[in-house]
Amino acid sequence: MSKDPDKLGIFVTSPIHINELVKIVEAAYRKGKKVKIFFTFKSTHLVVHPDFQKLRNRIPEEDLAICVAAFACEGYEPEYHNMGLTEKQMRTQAFHGELIEEVGKYFVL
Repeated sequence: MSKDPDKLGIFVTSPIHINELVKIVEAAYRKGKKVKIFFTFKSTHLVVHPDFQKLRNRIPEEDLAICVAAFACEGYEPEYHNMGLTEKQMRTQAFHGELIEEVGKYFVL
């Protein structure tokens, strides 16, 4: 798979940078870039943050994913449907690997 210079990948491990994450996504879209995000570890707690819904509404379903193992470790597993998440968004670290192979630029928050 070749890297797409117009696609930005964001690997989110911490819940403390949600404001910066939203601003980065907005800036990328203003520049006409596509964004792909993978949430893992403690960042899975962001699914209950109000700004997470902004991201979910903005980013196509196939480009926003939550690490299913981390989500379960943080105690949310059975509740993902109630949070508006789809089964397609509950992914493994393989999604992260694909993201790295696919995007032209990559951030870690």
